[in-house]
Amino acid sequence: MKIGCHISVGKGLEKAVLNAIELGAESLQVFTKNPRGLRPKKVDYKDAAKGVELLQKHDLTLVCHTPYITNLSTPKEDLQEVTIRSILEDLHIAESYGAVGAVVHCGKHVGEGEEYGIKRMVETLDMILSQYEGSVKLLLENTAGQGSELGLTIPALMEIRGATRYPEKIGFCFDTCHSFAAGQWQLETFDQLTEQMKETGYLEHLVAIHFNDSKAPFASQKDRHEKIGKGEIGSEALAKFLVSPLFDHLPVVLETPVEDEKEYAEEMVYLHGLREIGLSQVKQEG
Repeated sequence: MKIGCHISVGKGLEKAVLNAIELGAESLQVFTKNPRGLRPKKVDYKDAAKGVELLQKHDLTLVCHTPYITNLSTPKEDLQEVTIRSILEDLHIAESYGAVGAVVHCGKHVGEGEEYGIKRMVETLDMILSQYEGSVKLLLENTAGQGSELGLTIPALMEIRGATRYPEKIGFCFDTCHSFAAGQWQLETFDQLTEQMKETGYLEHLVAIHFNDSKAPFASQKDRHEKIGKGEIGSEALAKFLVSPLFDHLPVVLETPVEDEKEYAEEMVYLHGLREIGLSQVKQEG
């Protein structure tokens, strides 16, 4: 398991990787471009190459994240065109950065209805992936269910992936806070969640985990991240992910609210401690 955090790439990939190393991260996530916009971004290939070299040298795993405002289900033709162009660019940037995947939020039906939203999302995904021949997977992230968000459940995500013409190009990123807020899991139902992941085939295509506590209560459908152990999910429940062999091969990335990235160093130490305690308990019980 590679425990890491989200890092700013504002000063380039090389600097972002150096910052991650300094903080003690084993994985990191960066945005492909401004998270609040879809304006094109030019790749600094020299910087990208230096960053990739550092990633390989220190055995770090990189995950990219596309802009928050992307809507794969937009009913507007012009916005769909912009979205397709933007995500193709995101995939190219992620590939240049040596990322294992580019995370994208599931669509919002914006009042058009769930059936329409899913159909439109599949259509948009097909139009994107028909034009992309690279190695980076597009990672669908589960949502909390705010507003008209789609993709709350594991079966729903598998249904969307299965409906596309290019399922082999699609993977998943699981967000602990989103799933909790969507009412899909909590401490008492962790085993049911993992069983569903296995039974549906979701686990085979899981590429990364966003590791967040939740400010909002269970099933609130509010996406509000909190630091680990200080929210409604709690350390005991979140530690289940850290000790489960099902997730041992994955990057586990913190997206908790911090004023300074340096705060992540202490939080990652806390996660490693949680994991060690949990693994010891599992050993004793076994």
